[in-house]
Amino acid sequence: MVNWTQMRDCYGDVERVPELLEWVELEEDAQAWDELGYRLCLEHDLVSPASFAALPRLVRLASRSARARGLAGAITQRVAGQHGCDDLLADCAEAIVELSELLDQHLRSQPADYLATFRHLLAAEEQYHWSTVLGDFTDDFYQLACPRHRPVDVRDGPP
Repeated sequence: MVNWTQMRDCYGDVERVPELLEWVELEEDAQAWDELGYRLCLEHDLVSPASFAALPRLVRLASRSARARGLAGAITQRVAGQHGCDDLLADCAEAIVELSELLDQHLRSQPADYLATFRHLLAAEEQYHWSTVLGDFTDDFYQLACPRHRPVDVRDGPP
C-alpha cells in the first residue's frame, strides 16, 4: 500500500495523483489523463516520487488503456535520470517486467504508435540511452553517394 502523504508529484502536491488514478480507473477521461500526465511526467522529462508510486497502477491499466501504456512508458524512460527515487524504483521492478511484456505484445500488432512503444520497450529493457536518443527519422538528412554516378577513374575500369 502506498503512503500518498509522502508521495509528492511534479507540482509538489500529495493528494491529486491518487484522486486522478481512481478517476481514470473508473472511466477514460481525457482531461483527467492530461492532468495525471503533467503531474507524473512534467514537460516529458521530470518525474517525482508519485510517478514511481503510480507506476504499478498504470501498468495494470495499460492492457486496456493506450494512455496508461504511454504514461507508464514515459515514466520508465526517466528511470536512469537523477530523480532521487531509487528506493521507490526498486518496488517497481515487477511492474516494469510486466510493462515490458505488454509493450512487446502491443508491438506485434504493428500499431500506429510503434515508435513511441518501441522507445518505451527499450527503456523497460534497461536500454535507457537508446530509448531517449532514438529519433523519429523525419528530420535527419543522410548524404549517400549514388553508385552509378560516382566519378570513375579510368584506371579503375567500369563501375
